[in-house]
Amino acid sequence: MISATIAYFITPHGFGHATRACAVMAAAQRIDPTVRFEIFTRVPRWLFEQSLALPFGYHDVLTDIGLAQHNALHEDVDETVRRLDAFLPFRPALVDPLAQQATALVCSMVVCDIAPLGIAVAQAAGLPSLLIENFTWDWIYAGYASDAPGLIPHIVTLQHTFAAATHTVQTEPICQLRRNDLVTAPVSRVPRLSRDAVRARLGIPLDAPLVLITMGGLSAADQHGFLDQLAAYRDAWFILPGSSATLDVTGNVARMPHQSSFYHPDLLHAADAVVGKTGYSTVAETHHAGLPYGYVSRPKFRESDVMEAYIQAHMRGIGFTEAEFRDGAWLERLPELLALGRIRRDEANGAEQAARFLLAHYTTTGNARPAAPSSDWVASG
Repeated sequence: MISATIAYFITPHGFGHATRACAVMAAAQRIDPTVRFEIFTRVPRWLFEQSLALPFGYHDVLTDIGLAQHNALHEDVDETVRRLDAFLPFRPALVDPLAQQATALVCSMVVCDIAPLGIAVAQAAGLPSLLIENFTWDWIYAGYASDAPGLIPHIVTLQHTFAAATHTVQTEPICQLRRNDLVTAPVSRVPRLSRDAVRARLGIPLDAPLVLITMGGLSAADQHGFLDQLAAYRDAWFILPGSSATLDVTGNVARMPHQSSFYHPDLLHAADAVVGKTGYSTVAETHHAGLPYGYVSRPKFRESDVMEAYIQAHMRGIGFTEAEFRDGAWLERLPELLALGRIRRDEANGAEQAARFLLAHYTTTGNARPAAPSSDWVASG
């Protein structure tokens, strides 16, 4: 028996927002297994199948533009503007059929992980909306506005759209504190297998130092110019998701696709350190695992500074430049990174905090609260 059906609109920008949404949905279904989610996104269905234990609906819809990317570390602002010009402002021909679909599915709320289309759909369907974010796109775009003035009208549109959400939950690390209903701890998925079980499946010695190298959900093929150096580095083992079309364990290096039989949080919790870009999901999951973090800077992306400050204040880590990451120079500091050791965590996971808020409010009715848009859109990143 289904007690409630909730629409969940998720940005397709990388996998980090989708995995955060998965963490919240999974926590909600652990609390109330009768809740059903209808997921609207372009993130591949398999990621949700891997992360959620209970049935869900999946709808292949472009819910957001986010940032066009050249690769995992470099964005394409001009292409982003071009895509936004075709996407915003939302047209009735896009919004109305989705509102009718949400009504036909008997949805009682629309949750949005920074996909603004969901808020517009909720308004058209007369449903409450819940925005879950650590940043919104208007804030991110403001960092590029001086060089790309074509972003300015979209920033203004998005400010008003995000401000129209009925409820807002912000998840640490927060980029821009705004009026909200709840601030949670970092939101992350939880592992399923033990450290030893994962290592046994991969043939990795239980006592060997193990490093997970991740660039999030974006293609990592062009980021790993140091594979030969890893193979020659005999003092540690390495796991590289997203670096191969099939599972390949050769020597001390395990390469695999993003879509594999291994659950990513299991891989992370089996490691002794993480090296990769400062995306939300990796920061949150590394935080809860208590692992040292070799983080790669993204100086043009506004969120990166916030993530790095959070790592420095609440985690253990060492920063690497993109050049150091690409040419493998970071391996010289790997012993130092591993020596930082694990932090034993005993704190709430923001996934459960957000899930409990969602379950307490999915029957909320009434108009969205009034809110003035932020005035900092001219700020530089």
